[in-house]
Amino acid sequence: QVQLVESGGGLVQAGGSLRLSCAASGRTFSYGMGWFRQAPGKERDFVAAISWSGGATYYAGSVKGRFTISRDNAKKTMYLQMNSLKPEDTAVYYCAADLNTLGLPPQARYEYDYWGQGTQVTVSS
Repeated sequence: QVQLVESGGGLVQAGGSLRLSCAASGRTFSYGMGWFRQAPGKERDFVAAISWSGGATYYAGSVKGRFTISRDNAKKTMYLQMNSLKPEDTAVYYCAADLNTLGLPPQARYEYDYWGQGTQVTVSS
């Protein structure tokens, strides 16, 4: 069993930055993880993924070069540093855990086993 809690969302102007955190509890923090986001009226989309060690990462094309995913296994926490934010980045951001891999999790959301409750990010123009 894994519990995930996101934090760090908020309102920011375009061009600004935010850092999201995802704190995990429960079993050992030895699994791949990812960030997803869902805008109103749209599907939940893949944003970024990271392997257990943090040595492998992958990004959606729309955020590559602006967002950075990382993790601190000692703190059982994953992060998403978001820079150069755009209004189209506005969404609820979710973290998720894929307990089936130590490596880089896939982009498909159905592959993930546990989800956080989400944190709202709003970027004003």
